[in-house]
Amino acid sequence: MATLRDVAQAAGVSPATASRALSAPDSVSSGRRFKVLEAAQRLGYQPNRSAQALASGRNRHLGLVLPDLANPYFATIAKGVQLEARESSNAVLVADTDEDPRREHDVVRELQTRVDGVVLCSPRMPEEQILECAARGPLVLVNREIEGIPSVTFDVASGMRQTLLHLRALDHRTIAYVGGPETSWSDRHRRRGLDSVAGITVIDLGPHRPVHAGGFAAADLALETGATAVVCFNDLVALGVVSRLQSRGVAIPSGMNVVGFDNIPGSTYVTPALTTVAVPLQRAGREAAMLLDPSLSPADAAPAQLRLDVELIIRESTAPLTPAP
Repeated sequence: MATLRDVAQAAGVSPATASRALSAPDSVSSGRRFKVLEAAQRLGYQPNRSAQALASGRNRHLGLVLPDLANPYFATIAKGVQLEARESSNAVLVADTDEDPRREHDVVRELQTRVDGVVLCSPRMPEEQILECAARGPLVLVNREIEGIPSVTFDVASGMRQTLLHLRALDHRTIAYVGGPETSWSDRHRRRGLDSVAGITVIDLGPHRPVHAGGFAAADLALETGATAVVCFNDLVALGVVSRLQSRGVAIPSGMNVVGFDNIPGSTYVTPALTTVAVPLQRAGREAAMLLDPSLSPADAAPAQLRLDVELIIRESTAPLTPAP
């Protein structure tokens, strides 16, 4: 196995220069850097990551904390983080908190002793605890925004407005909304779009668990309201609504329109396919991992807070209102 000394000898430089060329390339002239990289590739040299960590103060590990890894929403974000980390030669340590705010706080603090930075997705813990964690080490939020902390969020209020405009164009006037958890930042922002379209009455069915079973319970409530369409916090809830309505003999979309949020893969695996708001989840994961890299922004720059656009995807679960006989 080739060593750093072998690479240095093949490139005609000192071992110290070879080390700098591999770990801090900007500190070496382009000519020497090229010779070192060419020699390393030719000899199949693999750098000692532990030694690099000791020299740089970084261990090239990122932490990723998710409320529920079984949820396709978070799995897709995780894929984006992993893709970006791989390209920058970082490893990712993933933790699932089972939607428990207390566990979430403990997990983040523990990870911060092991990694260079943490991506925290849809955090459930109070803002003061998030600020405490941010003070302990690099932290990037996904799907939550707090002043002074880098974050990646989605313009979900715009997604809600797009949804209501679509349903109004189909002659729906009374719509039920199935909300997410009471502690959900993104649910609060979805609700900002509920009164953004004139001529629509929105009946709030309250908070529900953001899973299939939550939609199952909400469907019965929606039927009592007289609404002709149901807009759901996420696709898992929407799929639960569809399942329950169909079990009660309500046809989709002729008996009830249903709209989800997030455009997870399962939204196209049902009949009828689900109309939903597409959210760029994988891109959000990549952007969040990039924000953890301090070399990508000036030291005195304000923390970046990205808000990504969303898009309504119209499928078969929405259709023009069928006039009553």
